[in-house]
Amino acid sequence: MKKFGVCIFAAVIFLFLASGVYAAERKITAFCGTASELPMEEAAKHFERKTGIKVELYWGGSGAALSQMKLSRRGDLFIPGSPDYMTKAIKEGLVDPKTVKIIAYLVPTINVPKGNPLKIKRLSDLARPGVRVAIGNPESVCVGLYGVEVLEKNGLLKAVEKNIVTHASSCAATASLLTLKKVDAIMGWDVFAGWNPDKIETIYLNPGEVPRLAYIPAAITKDFASDRAGAQAFINFLTSSEGRAIFAKWGYLASEKAARKFAPKAKIGGEYVLPADYRPFAGK
Repeated sequence: MKKFGVCIFAAVIFLFLASGVYAAERKITAFCGTASELPMEEAAKHFERKTGIKVELYWGGSGAALSQMKLSRRGDLFIPGSPDYMTKAIKEGLVDPKTVKIIAYLVPTINVPKGNPLKIKRLSDLARPGVRVAIGNPESVCVGLYGVEVLEKNGLLKAVEKNIVTHASSCAATASLLTLKKVDAIMGWDVFAGWNPDKIETIYLNPGEVPRLAYIPAAITKDFASDRAGAQAFINFLTSSEGRAIFAKWGYLASEKAARKFAPKAKIGGEYVLPADYRPFAGK
């Protein structure tokens, strides 16, 4: 009987450990740009409660996230902050283009500290003497690349360039420069004010000043995905009414129609190449 009891105990322990291993295996990983950080974190928690599948999120500038995924050769999903980096991932054969879905849309804007102490009202105000401007690093951060594009297309890049005092490593880091009162304005996204409404305001550009609208895409990786079914289930959740409601709560736009209200003639998607002579810190 004693031996029998030991066997039963061992069997119970084995089943417990086995179930734990199985649960641990039911996990997907996503490399993400921080443009979607707050709603994505919330969506991942809802998804895990609903399905039992844990979503492990790795954050950074979209270019850095892409490089990290590529170098580590792991990850079930790639979710950058703009279509530019998804296009790069497709060209490099890192994601399955047939699985790309749009989660939400983003509008390039100016963001300022709450109360707008310098009374910045338009794009040209960023060129005023003494205005401290920041953007995301345009070589690896989507919001920075869009910021340079907006300034160049409106003939203001050289005028504003002299006021750019720093580059940030991600969308989240760009927005935090305002909350920390390190700068007077940033070239950002419309949703930044929703991230921290007590400290950030959004100034929308004139519709004709926006050359391109952005969106947050998601796709399953081509060779690295260990749980394609789980990855697809998470994409399905993000694009469902429940997932879109989470993004809407944080101020994200769910449709192209909603985004076009701010820039009816703007392009959507595509790529922008950083000007070869972009030198914001030259001589500083």
